[in-house]
Amino acid sequence: MVAARRIGLTGGIASGKSSVGRLLAARGLPLLDADVYAREALAPGSPGAGAVLERYGAGVRSPGGEIDRAALGQIVFGDGAERRWLEQLVHPLVRARFAAELEELAAEPVVVLVVPLLFEAGLETLCSEVWLVDCDETQQLQRLMARDGLGEADARARIAAQWPLARKRQLADVVLNNRGEPEQQAAAVEQALSR
Repeated sequence: MVAARRIGLTGGIASGKSSVGRLLAARGLPLLDADVYAREALAPGSPGAGAVLERYGAGVRSPGGEIDRAALGQIVFGDGAERRWLEQLVHPLVRARFAAELEELAAEPVVVLVVPLLFEAGLETLCSEVWLVDCDETQQLQRLMARDGLGEADARARIAAQWPLARKRQLADVVLNNRGEPEQQAAAVEQALSR
């Protein structure tokens, strides 16, 4: 019997993980997304949302009663201690959700875990291999500013909250270069899958 592949797909913020994830999903591979689980951990009425509202008050509550992610981001990306507090709240919930989903998908030959903070959160232990979506720092900054409508200082703060891509490159089993055209990315994904 061939061992199951559990691919940890990571990269820096705005490096192109979502694009690679879409390519893998189009092949019919199950994708487990840490960002989705983190949002669920702070869903209205959840213990996580309650803890955030208790700590930060109405300033992080949107008119609809949900957590205002932009307001929360301003707090946690401006203060390392607050970011660590939030990570200590959310990461265990995300890890538990991954464990439950992987148990459900135990018979699947390949499952992809999309985790921006894979190494930072110690989730690489759930994976049989790690793929890093890589780009250069200037591209990353420009993509983040354009995608999220951030100024340069805010975008740099979000990038600085994660390990640098150079550090992640050393730990990855596969490095997918996302500096070029989408066709090149698709070819690199196919090659990595055929390993």
